[in-house]
Amino acid sequence: MAKLAAKTYGEALFETALEGKCMDALAEETEGVRRVLEENPELDRLLRHPRISRPEKAQILRKVFGGCISQELLGFLELVLEKGRWGELPAIWDYFAERVREEQGVGVAFVTTAAELSPAKKDAVERRLLDTTSYRRMEMHFQVDSSLIGGMVIRVKDRVVDSSIRTKLANMKSELLQIQLG
Repeated sequence: MAKLAAKTYGEALFETALEGKCMDALAEETEGVRRVLEENPELDRLLRHPRISRPEKAQILRKVFGGCISQELLGFLELVLEKGRWGELPAIWDYFAERVREEQGVGVAFVTTAAELSPAKKDAVERRLLDTTSYRRMEMHFQVDSSLIGGMVIRVKDRVVDSSIRTKLANMKSELLQIQLG
């Protein structure tokens, strides 16, 4: 149910940004509000507190963010509060950010290798991903996992390409175990 709410509210925020032609500004504002809430967990706890009425929470929101963010985003935050969905705000932000990236043609890739890649190899991986996908730009996230032994694992959205030695060895082991000696 929470995933559905995140999609519903995230899509509503995305449509607002699209209709108002304020995609970049709203994306920047949402990241700013997210940072404020992460850096001030007491504010987030206050806005989640069950003994504080929703009108009081809305008043707190207006005092904290009024004049700093657009009316669209402030109204959206008040709606999320009013509907009792404040706890799902991080998932809503994630959904919204993903839709904005899609609209802008930006892909997100997570690349795991057994050893640190040189800047030239990182650029080559990014170029290859751009050549084989419909994205105009890639947001690259590299990490090292020595247990891969060699090769790499690339994840873009729900697609995973695993060319690691660890996986190849595991597949080979599985195949050998299936061979029946007769």
